[in-house]
Amino acid sequence: MPRSRISSRLLAALLAAASASTAAAPAAAPDISREQAQIRKIVAEISPKRIEAYVRKLVGFGTRHTMSDTGSETRGIGAARRWIKAELERCGAGTPLQVAFDSHVAPVSPRISRPTEIVNVVATLPGAQDAAKDRYYVVSGHYDSRATDVMDATSEAPGANDDASGTAAVMELACVMAKYKFDASLVFMAVAAEEQGLIGARHWAVQAREKNLNVAGMFTNDIIGSSRADDGKIDNKQVRLFAQSIPATKEMSEAVRQLVATGGENDSISRQLARHTKEQGERYVKGFKVSVIQRHDRYLRGGDHMPFLEQGYAALRFTEPNEDFAHQHQDLRTENGKVYGDLIEFVDFDYIARVARVNGAALASLALAPAAPREVRLRTDKLTNDSTLVWQPNPEPDVAGYRIVWRDTTAANWQGAKWVGNVTEATVDLSKDNVFFGVQAVDRDGNVGVATYPSPQR
Repeated sequence: MPRSRISSRLLAALLAAASASTAAAPAAAPDISREQAQIRKIVAEISPKRIEAYVRKLVGFGTRHTMSDTGSETRGIGAARRWIKAELERCGAGTPLQVAFDSHVAPVSPRISRPTEIVNVVATLPGAQDAAKDRYYVVSGHYDSRATDVMDATSEAPGANDDASGTAAVMELACVMAKYKFDASLVFMAVAAEEQGLIGARHWAVQAREKNLNVAGMFTNDIIGSSRADDGKIDNKQVRLFAQSIPATKEMSEAVRQLVATGGENDSISRQLARHTKEQGERYVKGFKVSVIQRHDRYLRGGDHMPFLEQGYAALRFTEPNEDFAHQHQDLRTENGKVYGDLIEFVDFDYIARVARVNGAALASLALAPAAPREVRLRTDKLTNDSTLVWQPNPEPDVAGYRIVWRDTTAANWQGAKWVGNVTEATVDLSKDNVFFGVQAVDRDGNVGVATYPSPQR
């Protein structure tokens, strides 16, 4: 055979091999290390002064008890909700923000003495991407308040910390974020009747499930107003984030059964959301810690995230690190020189702003990023020391590809990651028996979505 022909064949083979190698290699990963300018601006715009003004206005209604006056323009829950709605409409003017009342009548119950209209104030910022606009992220605070007797609808109940603080944070988030565009939709809610049994939030969550809304994550901000503990110690550098593992129900869903069967109790959808929130919150709010508490809430207490958990949604609760119970659910009084009551002088507005910034960073990153991948499976049909994961492609048009993340079975947060490109199957040189895996979608701008825990596939 002539030398020239051998050379051309060798050259063709080498070119073919090089082409195959190039095709197999994943495209370069987007830069996920840089801060997103839009998120940085949102965090910077959150104002302690505006938050203070909101809290003072809410406290000024005297009481916001669920069964308090609804006709007065200056006192009671009716005046409060009308002001919240008007303020959101004012600050959202010229933006896509849609503000509305969500109303229903609650029947008599242990904490409702007569049929009572329960009114949530809901501000929705529609998503701008067709493939993501039906994915919702909800953030709430409850605007009702109470005195010592939960049925006392007339006594002064300023509710400065519980929960004018959370309501003010949500209002500030809505007003700041309404000026920006996001792929997914954001819902900002001031909910009613939390103190009477989570009634307002439950109504919205049940309606969302009945409408089959894709609520991909929910935050409630409840008691985020004080950095001072009952012993006087100041801690303004962290917030607690309560995140449920598997639900404490009599019957297990198939999804929960898979978590338990594979040791994934720490990989529920709420825990995955909490990991993302902690990472993004600490990334954009420097020197502030998001302390994930691995239970659904505090003992003897509850919050508006719980109705969302009941409906199968991922939901979290933000609360200050050290509560002072002399300033919660108390009649206004002074005993032996000690002041009782949820008064505004015990509120730290700079601290509320820090918590609001964590919320803003997490919400913005969620609404800009692709959704958590669907149908993620870990192949378990062969005894191998590497691990292969498969998943369904994301629908968003700007997805650049996927990351596989992992951590030790004793670790709370992701420790390693591998960019695998825009594929739906990938193998990593780690034993499935020794680590927990997740798969994240990444868009071309470097926004990383929430991880999905894989189910075993034989």
